[in-house]
Amino acid sequence: MITSRSRRPARPRGRTTARLAVAGLLAATAAALPVPTAQAAGSVVKVTGSQGAWQLTVDGAPYTVKGLTWGPSVADAGQYMPDVKSMGVNTIRTWGTDATTKPLLDSAAENGIKVIAGFWLQPGGGPGSGGCVNYLTDTAYKNDMLAEFPKWVEAYKDHEGVLMWNVGNESVLGLQNCYSGDELERQRDAYTTFVNEIAKKIHAVDPDHPVTSTDAWTGAWPYYKKNAPDLDLYAVNSYDAVCDIRATWESGGYDKPYIVTEGGPAGEWEVPDDANGIPDEPTDVAKAEGYQRAWDCVNGHQGVSLGATLFHYGTEYDFGGVWFNLLPAGQKRLSYYAVKEAYGADTSGDNTPPVISGMTVDNASAVEAGKPFTFRASVSDPDGDALSHQVLVNSKYIDDSGQLTDAEFTDRGDGTFEVTAPDKLGVWKVYLKSTDGKGNVGIETKSFTVVPPKVDGVNLASGKPAEASSFQPDSVGCPCPAANAVDGSFDTRWASEWADQQWIQVDLGATTSFDHVQLAWEAAYAKAYTVQTSDNGQDWNTVHTETAGNGGIDDIQVTGNARYVRVSASERGTPWGYSLYEFGVYRR
Repeated sequence: MITSRSRRPARPRGRTTARLAVAGLLAATAAALPVPTAQAAGSVVKVTGSQGAWQLTVDGAPYTVKGLTWGPSVADAGQYMPDVKSMGVNTIRTWGTDATTKPLLDSAAENGIKVIAGFWLQPGGGPGSGGCVNYLTDTAYKNDMLAEFPKWVEAYKDHEGVLMWNVGNESVLGLQNCYSGDELERQRDAYTTFVNEIAKKIHAVDPDHPVTSTDAWTGAWPYYKKNAPDLDLYAVNSYDAVCDIRATWESGGYDKPYIVTEGGPAGEWEVPDDANGIPDEPTDVAKAEGYQRAWDCVNGHQGVSLGATLFHYGTEYDFGGVWFNLLPAGQKRLSYYAVKEAYGADTSGDNTPPVISGMTVDNASAVEAGKPFTFRASVSDPDGDALSHQVLVNSKYIDDSGQLTDAEFTDRGDGTFEVTAPDKLGVWKVYLKSTDGKGNVGIETKSFTVVPPKVDGVNLASGKPAEASSFQPDSVGCPCPAANAVDGSFDTRWASEWADQQWIQVDLGATTSFDHVQLAWEAAYAKAYTVQTSDNGQDWNTVHTETAGNGGIDDIQVTGNARYVRVSASERGTPWGYSLYEFGVYRR
């Protein structure tokens, strides 16, 4: 069983974005595009040596993989490959190989860089990306892959850019999202047996390049050891635990060398939660140290570890890009220079990024929606460059969005920034981005919890009887009856069926005057609704109409005098139903 690198399924993992963008196009493009003509100038790559004294050789010369995983599009390879070379990198890793790969191989070869060319197998990427496959019974899928992969090996085996072939990515781990118990074990055995079949097919086509297979942490290696003897070496994705690989290799009695195909600082699944209950992202300084530490441990297992492709030479500027990319939006971070130094490139003339430290958010557990809040950070530049700042926010832990959006802010000039909070409830992240005008960036992030603005007066609806047109009995976090919207807790909610015409009402117990209604929407909000009142629960009077709702918090100044107050929703703002954390009726 894989237990050394368990993941929390509810946690989003930003790092999959770049590799899935590559892999997801394979099935759609491979059959339609012509097989490219290979160039006849390939290297001969071998794993040589004996137990504990292996080395990788290229045309007979020793070769240590000093690599990065590759993120930019193939079309941008010519733009970025010289920069990769300048970092001391000799290898890049991809997750998919098809008819679109040749320009990338060409650009790599032109810059003296080799490629670990990947082949994607489902369910890859850890959480089961790409759907589940039954490796015991799905012969059609297996036959398709057995035909597909050797076709591209044949096309590129003589290309100077090829270093080795890599079959699959984290599928031994990913199968846990498709199966459990004894069936999971059977599927993992079947999957690794199938990987061995592919390895034999590739060797038959191309005896001059090694074949490996990547999975998450070394818990997959016993399956490969038992079922995939034709692999030339193992491969592993490991982040904060990368320095433990040596001990697990030694205790496992393995008889093959390995490479690290993803590595770097701690990921979401490895860090403790912060005070707001979400993974506490390492600082830029800690991330840079993480890359250096990872390389030191990889390089320290001489004769067994053959190198690494650290994660990630990517330019995406989103949640995952900030966590792992060396140059989000093309701007270089401390981690970029840490990798460059680790790989032995000359950094003496480099202008280095701004450094942000000590970032804190005032009252981070209770930031009122739509109101100003303050965060503080110490920002400096080692080269004395003038800095400019940008503040962004992200709602990943609310709605799984990876997007970073600009926030309104005021720079107080002393490391203090005043920001307008979003109005959607839940845990957000705020990012400070500081740039030096020389192509470098420092980025730090902290979490904050958005809560409803305080309303003066008495909440007449609190704890009173509530009814609704429908409720969800068994959705996430449910049952979600109407009473949840008047219980005073933002940890519970009312949720309706997935249909437009829905209502929720509260019985105030007697005819009562009020002057304010506050609706705290969950992600499933109403775009159009009315607020209605009634003295008898039968005849209703509309006191407020909304036609352009956007969720979050609706603070409604409305005067009423009634026993019953109802929200009658007519148009959903999402594909789901309607959902309210709280429905407050106030007299101030």
